[in-house]
Amino acid sequence: MANLHPVTIVTGGSYGLGQAITVELARRGHRVVSFGLNQSQVSSTAQGFDELARALADAKVQDNVIVLEADVSKQPDVEQVVETALEHFGRIDGVVNNAAIGPLGTILDTSPDLFRRILDVNIQGAYLMSRTALPHMMRNGGGSIVNVGSGAGYGKPNMAAYAASKGGLQALTMAMAYDHFHDHIRVNMVIPGGGGIVTGMSVGRFDGDVSKFINRPVTGTVAGRPLRGSDFAGAIAFLLSADAATISGTVIDVGCFAHQGGPVPQKNH
Repeated sequence: MANLHPVTIVTGGSYGLGQAITVELARRGHRVVSFGLNQSQVSSTAQGFDELARALADAKVQDNVIVLEADVSKQPDVEQVVETALEHFGRIDGVVNNAAIGPLGTILDTSPDLFRRILDVNIQGAYLMSRTALPHMMRNGGGSIVNVGSGAGYGKPNMAAYAASKGGLQALTMAMAYDHFHDHIRVNMVIPGGGGIVTGMSVGRFDGDVSKFINRPVTGTVAGRPLRGSDFAGAIAFLLSADAATISGTVIDVGCFAHQGGPVPQKNH
């Protein structure tokens, strides 16, 4: 019988996509340990936990969530997150590896230190979080890991380091799905497409101006509107749920053609 209140860790959970994932999972009955950093990171406007606290209170799910400040690229921080989840909830059923940074640039524009930091957060962070949580999930008889990818993982212009990190994350996702098949650990990836979600990273690429991001032309989704955070969180909730008990090694594009050479061209009027 499926756990009625699964325990899920969300990395980069305080703003944008991470906030939407945290709130939606809590709304669906998950006990969530959500963590991030309490100051803005390179290329991102995400900052502080106040907005997450308001969103949790508005949804009346604040009692289901523990919010921590921790750096996903640092092993001691990740260990503390896992220890907190076990101390408060006694188990770990799922992990959502969402934390990422994404400065634009070619390899010529990107310093070695910045390149290393992008890989540290975007791919080493997922490695550390998964590696630390996996033994506890295996002892429980299984679980689900969902990695947040990007269409950039298939290669996009002016995103060299970010693309490298997301392409690597996709390969890591598939390798983990193979390696932990017999442990009943499902490992999948979701990719946002449809261009409507306000995140610290997306707004950061528009000089921190939310209006510039919101008002830019976007194709949207097959639903006839831009992607919402709740759409993305719903796909993740599905992959974490018993309804996805047989699914592993899969990429779900929450939008359309954000990979495979996309995006869809805008409609001519």
